[in-house]
Amino acid sequence: MIRSRGRAVALLLLLGAATFGVSAPVWLRTTVATALQPEVTVEVAGTSAAPVVSAAAFVTVACALATTLAGRVARRVALVVAVLAGLAVVGGTVAVLRDPVGPAVTAAADAAGVTELTAPVSLTPWPWLAVVAGAGIAVVAVLGLLGAGSWPATGGRHERAGGPAATTGGGEPRTDDDAADAQADWDALSRGTDPSSDR
Repeated sequence: MIRSRGRAVALLLLLGAATFGVSAPVWLRTTVATALQPEVTVEVAGTSAAPVVSAAAFVTVACALATTLAGRVARRVALVVAVLAGLAVVGGTVAVLRDPVGPAVTAAADAAGVTELTAPVSLTPWPWLAVVAGAGIAVVAVLGLLGAGSWPATGGRHERAGGPAATTGGGEPRTDDDAADAQADWDALSRGTDPSSDR
């Protein structure tokens, strides 16, 4: 488990950014023939071959940031969503690895207007790195869930009743008498009198 919220956030941000990075380069290459050119190279980026990967990377970054601000329940929800985002990266990438021809044919139709490939589809190393990044996101989020119970609560500025006692301008704890005096001053001001003249 990850007992430090800062470490979990940093790892999720890093893995989310890495997933963005590996989804941008070319994942697939092949060739087609057109009426004007006997061989046209078709390259397919990861964002086109598996759009879910870049979307899940964005979700991961958002979840990482949410855990820095959310309460105990909301941070667990964010981590669960991060687990699902990691699994989506893995699932979307594996689908491309199992059937690279589908995305290649779609890209060929968009680029050259033909759907018949003239060469086998070759894979670059980037989709394999995407699988690693997605698995890393899921693992870090699960470990974060296991350790989230020991993470400190959000800042005291969000606390209400039962939180630290309010203080006066001098840094001393505010008492009930101070509150009564303040109320009396407001009442005096509303009557048009100067409350300081009575002291």
